[in-house]
Amino acid sequence: MEYRISGENMPVVICDLESGESMITEGGSMAWMSPNMEMSTSGGGSLGKAFGRLISGERIFQNTYTARGGKGMIAFAPSFPGQILALDVAPDKPLILQKRAFLASESGVELSTYLQKKGMVGFFGGEGFIMQKVTGNGKVFVEIDGSAVTYELEAGQQLVVDTGSLAVMDATCTMDVVAVKGARNILFGGEGLFNTLITGPGKVVLQTVSFTGLVSSIAAAIPSTNN
Repeated sequence: MEYRISGENMPVVICDLESGESMITEGGSMAWMSPNMEMSTSGGGSLGKAFGRLISGERIFQNTYTARGGKGMIAFAPSFPGQILALDVAPDKPLILQKRAFLASESGVELSTYLQKKGMVGFFGGEGFIMQKVTGNGKVFVEIDGSAVTYELEAGQQLVVDTGSLAVMDATCTMDVVAVKGARNILFGGEGLFNTLITGPGKVVLQTVSFTGLVSSIAAAIPSTNN
């Protein structure tokens, strides 16, 4: 599989496949394709895995597109302005993603649910108890809200981020929460009660826009229509 990412604020990833090669995606992500791309829809494994995808922000069913009778082409587009990142997944290098981040992948990559083990992280870490985990072997394409900023953390090195800013991290990284210090900061700082603490080693990808934060800001700006 060869690919190219085109566009800026509303990008698209265009994948060129050899005959018999397949891509996996969520429903609604396909933008265009050559006529010889064959689609099949499935739950992508057991009922438990399908339900896990649903509660992690994805759809129960996944679509598999396969090139038949020759080379094929298919393009995938995100649902929100931002970037598309092409990341490598290996058996010894799984990735943790925010909800909604999975766009498409090669057929050797599997999407599942990642549960936060610490209750405080689940309640106050910004993305809740449930995130996404990609395992296997191959390329995965990830949606980033806004622009992506990448850090490579050494063992024990830490980064404090605003809730909702974490987009992707290596599974070797860990998450925790830290309380904002000072009553005045909490009441008037506008940053809430908690931030997310990420500890290395591993790569961390942050996003400059939070989809949920943007939706909340827009909703707050809409005048009420109380009669």
